[in-house]
Amino acid sequence: MNFESILSDLKAKHYQPIYFLMGSESYYIDLLSDYIASHVLDDSEKDFNLSVLYGKEVNVEDVVSKAKQFPFMGEKIVVIVKEAQELKNIELLENYIKHPQPTTMLVLCFKNKSLDKRKSFAKTLSQKAILFESKKLYDNQIPTWIENYLTSKGYSIQPKASIMLSEFLGNDLSKLSNELNKIMILLDQKKEVTAQVIEQNIGFSKDYNNFELTNALAKKDVLKSNRIAQYFGKSPNDHPLIVTINVIFNFFHKVLLFHTISNQAPNQIASVLKINPFFVKDYQQAAKHYNKRKCMQIISYCREYDMKCKGVDNHSIENEELLKELLFKILH
Repeated sequence: MNFESILSDLKAKHYQPIYFLMGSESYYIDLLSDYIASHVLDDSEKDFNLSVLYGKEVNVEDVVSKAKQFPFMGEKIVVIVKEAQELKNIELLENYIKHPQPTTMLVLCFKNKSLDKRKSFAKTLSQKAILFESKKLYDNQIPTWIENYLTSKGYSIQPKASIMLSEFLGNDLSKLSNELNKIMILLDQKKEVTAQVIEQNIGFSKDYNNFELTNALAKKDVLKSNRIAQYFGKSPNDHPLIVTINVIFNFFHKVLLFHTISNQAPNQIASVLKINPFFVKDYQQAAKHYNKRKCMQIISYCREYDMKCKGVDNHSIENEELLKELLFKILH
């Protein structure tokens, strides 16, 4: 089951005896386990019928013992095992999973990894329990996630601002949601998150970032491209070269793909490139300056400089100079 359907069932009070929440993205695991902890029992029941255990501190026998208890002055008990990936011999829970206590909700939070679905334990979970896998989003999915998150709270965000946030904060949804919550508090009555708001409150320059760099490359703006490279060189820890090269690589990979699209309607381009329609014009512009052959050449340059920034065939050239070299080859 996916996150939305599990949460919907919980809100409708359609409870199941066992929830196994696993995966590399802890954000949705935390949301579901926190909701269960907060809403399944009344406040008056929690002292007696809610148990929160930690995988490092308990064993399987402790978990089963808690799960087999009967509720006191209530209809259910809730047992939440946090950091369940630390629980030794977790597969020994299989027998309990086959015959769970009907008055118990057992929630296992198995973070940063997933079970081997070929093994008996995972197969039993898939048949007898709610088995949910929370996967990391790809980088190109983050701007849309940001937009949807803010929309659900009654706010909006400029496309450029969502790109800036995703570039600066990465794909850690917990970190992103925390920063977005802070921004919403600071906005007060204003309902739109702009690039300027990001610069003022996150400390990420709206003019000197990887998004602006690819925008300058799309226009073949030599001066701006080099100014950004120089800015990056002053704070290399904030602008890792390997990340910048990856952004350039992905941009020109999409420009190359753009050249293969027969239907040049903006919505079709956005769909194929998996981008916000707002950015279609950037790829249209880049395609005028870079034909298929040049795009393939740039992709090859990116691979070459990715290796150089990792020290392959390069023992002395600083990252700023490597970036300037790469930009020179792209622009000329």
